[in-house]
Amino acid sequence: MLRNKEFKQLLLVMGGVTILGAIVTTFFSTTAAFLTLFTGTLLTVIAATYTRWRYKQIEELSGYLRKITAGDYTLDVRDNKEGELSILKNDIYKVTLKLSEQSAILQKDKIKLTDAISDISHQLKTPITSMVVMADLLSEEELPTEKRKEFTRNIQVQLDRIDWLVASLLKLSKIDAGSIQFKKEPINVKKLIEKALGPLLIPMEIKEQTLRISGDEDVTLTGDWNWTLEALINIVKNCVEHTPEGGALKISFSENALYTEIIIKDNGKGIQKEDLPYIFKRFYKGKNASEESVGIGLAMAHSIITSQNGTIDVKSIVGKGTEFQLKFYKQTSI
Repeated sequence: MLRNKEFKQLLLVMGGVTILGAIVTTFFSTTAAFLTLFTGTLLTVIAATYTRWRYKQIEELSGYLRKITAGDYTLDVRDNKEGELSILKNDIYKVTLKLSEQSAILQKDKIKLTDAISDISHQLKTPITSMVVMADLLSEEELPTEKRKEFTRNIQVQLDRIDWLVASLLKLSKIDAGSIQFKKEPINVKKLIEKALGPLLIPMEIKEQTLRISGDEDVTLTGDWNWTLEALINIVKNCVEHTPEGGALKISFSENALYTEIIIKDNGKGIQKEDLPYIFKRFYKGKNASEESVGIGLAMAHSIITSQNGTIDVKSIVGKGTEFQLKFYKQTSI
């Protein structure tokens, strides 16, 4: 303690005041001088003892903070006493809890990142391996022209698939990072659905699928046109892919005081009951998923919709079809 500059200054000041008081009171009375010296010495000892106790408490808190820095969040310094040190202890404990929670979140994020990298590597490995094999075959001079065209076509298909996968992952990463500012503008639902169906009409025509749309032309929702369109395309595309030739799709929409609802229903092969809780998880492929499926379209749709104050639910019966229910809740002010 004596190596502490502040502590030495305290002792010098109190000792000096005590001696000065004793000298001054000597001119009045020897007894008064002795009493002043005794009282001053006693107060100095009390102050030194109290200060030493406070420094010890602060030293314990410093040790606690060093342990926190090292990653130990299990210590508890709270007490139910009053005073500045007790308040400081409780505040430090609150900060410790927050750091512990943030550490747990970071650990989960690391695990998610590791899993995502593993999934991405897996998704890219198959098409890249396929292209490497076909590129080797294309280098053969005796390869028939028809085969050469077929391999070239397949390489282009795989490249398109990789391009779509990378673009989708970039979009998802932006949504996860919260770097996208979704617009809040009125959107005509019927026009949105018609726009989403545009790139899917040819695949539906090839599979001879029928489509029925029902809803009031004045129904609107509040959201971002481009991102909501992206989500809707992915959902309808999923329904088209899992509905057989000659199947039927039905899209209905309505509006009430609380939300705008869009229901997309098909009569395809449906989703297994055990797969339903996981279909919005990225890279998840259910038992009825096609070989070309990556498992990212529905995950992106879910992220886009939930980021815009919406919900998406699914009901499905194997062999009878699947129904997606989208709800976009209206913004209310209190």
